[in-house]
Amino acid sequence: MNHETPTAPERTVRTETPAVQPTPVIAITGLSKRYDSGFEALKQIDLEIQRGEIFALLGPNGAGKTTLISIICGLVNASSGSVMVDGHDNVTDYRAARAKIGLVPQELTSDAFETVWNTVRFSRGLFGKPPNDAHIERILKALSLWDKRKNKLITLSGGMKRRVLIAKALAHEPEILFLDEPTAGVDVELRRDMWEVVRELRNSGVTIILTTHYIEEAEEMADRIGVINGGEIVLVREKAALMRQLGSKQLTLHLQTPLASVPPALAHYPLTLAEEGSVLVYTYDASDAGDDGHVSVSALINEIEAAGIRFKDLHTKQSSLEDIFVNLVRERP
Repeated sequence: MNHETPTAPERTVRTETPAVQPTPVIAITGLSKRYDSGFEALKQIDLEIQRGEIFALLGPNGAGKTTLISIICGLVNASSGSVMVDGHDNVTDYRAARAKIGLVPQELTSDAFETVWNTVRFSRGLFGKPPNDAHIERILKALSLWDKRKNKLITLSGGMKRRVLIAKALAHEPEILFLDEPTAGVDVELRRDMWEVVRELRNSGVTIILTTHYIEEAEEMADRIGVINGGEIVLVREKAALMRQLGSKQLTLHLQTPLASVPPALAHYPLTLAEEGSVLVYTYDASDAGDDGHVSVSALINEIEAAGIRFKDLHTKQSSLEDIFVNLVRERP
């Protein structure tokens, strides 16, 4: 009789699969640009752009926005640092990196006597893409340029010429689109139309990097916001978080009788008087919130009334992205 040694039951070993971190579509490391004159336009920029987001880059004139974009797109050489575009080094693997990018520059430079159709179609060929008239047609229709396809560029308005620049940038089907001041000089109605086009592009999977002087443009569209000043990145943050963390609210009470000073009973509140004592202003932010995350404005009003102060009107105002931006730039000359 054969006696088999019983084998131990197999144990199933469970391993935790680590969460996969998303790979940025653009990764910038230690990027600097110094000109022969000694001027340092960019100083050790580290920045990552996530695939499929709208990223707004804000900064005053001369902050380095256009220089940064020009280096990423391979139009300007960096002094040091590296730029990876969807895994391709934009210096050693320039063609692959550049093919991923569409650029809409500030300047309206194009052949004024060429038609819209030929201009956009030619741009596709520059990247070695085979002709695809159906794709060109889709772009022109999406940008409300289809009816202008036979027009020469010289006959178009400034807003329409800017749309042609976007069409040219999209002709070779890039995955990343840079918009450098895309609505400069464009009227408000056309600007809002172009915002809708940008949203549709993002929804189709295109990553959008936007530089703008119009704060409302970033506030309206961006998922994340970066602020650059003096060639340095001041901050990068999700727009909603930025508004929560740096935004402030203001409660303004118009008093029935002016005050000479804030009563001592209310000294523990950050109250100020304005308009010769006829307006009482309370400014607060997230740091003033209680454990529940809310600021008790009603408690303040009760204390104001208990102090014998009567008001005839009140209103609240939340700081805009423009207020936040101005404060950030002011703090970092």
